[in-house]
Amino acid sequence: MTLYPTSDMVRAAAKAGRGVGAFNVIQIEHAEAMVAGAAAADAPVVLQISENAVKYHGSLAPIGLASIAVARQAALPVAVHLDHAESVDLCREAVELGFTSVMFDASKLSYEDNVAETARVVEFCHAAGVGVEAELGEIGGKDGVHAPGVRTKPEDAVAFVAATGVDALAVAVGTSHAMLTRDATLDYPLISELRDAIGVPLVLHGSSGVSDADLTRAVEAGMTKVNIATHLNHAFTDAVRAFLTDNPEVVDTRKYLGAGRTAVQAEVTRLLGVLLADGTASAL
Repeated sequence: MTLYPTSDMVRAAAKAGRGVGAFNVIQIEHAEAMVAGAAAADAPVVLQISENAVKYHGSLAPIGLASIAVARQAALPVAVHLDHAESVDLCREAVELGFTSVMFDASKLSYEDNVAETARVVEFCHAAGVGVEAELGEIGGKDGVHAPGVRTKPEDAVAFVAATGVDALAVAVGTSHAMLTRDATLDYPLISELRDAIGVPLVLHGSSGVSDADLTRAVEAGMTKVNIATHLNHAFTDAVRAFLTDNPEVVDTRKYLGAGRTAVQAEVTRLLGVLLADGTASAL
């Protein structure tokens, strides 16, 4: 199957009351595991590459093209998304490489500049058939929007979506990025209010800090795209650590990275089941 448009995938899920898992790729093993896990769950999936992952690899093309190649070989709908890009040029590069969506994060700018820059990204992305996700937050960037106590106001979200034309919006409803514990407290009435107000699918960032039951409840309340990174990295690292502890003589990287890949695959399958709030597989 060719790459599937992220916006189409997320809109269909929102209409059906299901969640879409969006999982962050760091190594190619992540992408392989995520697609295999999605196939086992019979669900679509979004492979995400963050600007931090781009910095780790030195550029977007190597890991981006590898993820696109994995997606194109899949027998199910797979989207490839640029996550938390603060650079307009990086968004342009993602479009040129064939990504199906970008998340542009201009939260370090003033509100007026945030709107202007986001609208500029939307213009060239939409011209290429690429969807755009954005995030409302305080100055301070990635951590600001999800700082304790911060919440997205529905009236602000409505104005931002109208001014920028974004296809999806990440909102602050109680999560925080890079949580190692799964005890975030979500504001479910606010999620439903935002869903009813803004007219585009909602995105939950920092979902690694949310329990299984609360992820399902968040989808039922109105969340659609659910971003998970740290939780899967935890699973990968735990499996690699356990394998090397049990097999200290092994030096073949395929063996221990394979253990990590297997662990992530199983967890992706499980998580996608959690996000299918109505218990059914995707109709895509």
